Amino acid sequence: MSKVNFEHHEHPHIEAHKHAKPSKVKDEHVGLNGKIALLLTAMVGTMWCAYVFAGLAIYGGTGVKWTDPFQVVQWISQTFLQLVLLSIIMVGQNIMAQASDKRAEMTYKDAEATFHEAREIQAHLKEQDDAINSILDRLEKLAGGAPKA
Repeated sequence: MSKVNFEHHEHPHIEAHKHAKPSKVKDEHVGLNGKIALLLTAMVGTMWCAYVFAGLAIYGGTGVKWTDPFQVVQWISQTFLQLVLLSIIMVGQNIMAQASDKRAEMTYKDAEATFHEAREIQAHLKEQDDAINSILDRLEKLAGGAPKA
């Protein structure tokens, strides 16, 4: 009788995955310039900054001749919208980045759970192989060493 002698080989990525952590937005900024950019982005990307920019734009609008449609459009498009929308868009991007980081973390945890379950299945299959081999050994002894098929 032939024995079960399967040998499991882990994929190389599984070993590398054990040492990796999920990639997050804050991990991508390196060097002094990246740190400065991250700090400025964090400061400008707040609703408080949008409120300050709105106040600044409104204060700057005091010099606009409101009877001149060209100056009004120019002030709205070049001053108010650019200043205020800049911060509001950055707030939205920060929120989306946080959501992306959460998804990355959950995907990482799901992969960890999947790898754990796969290792458990492999261990279970090894136990079953050992049990099957033990049964085959007993059957061979009971058969009195009959010739193998």
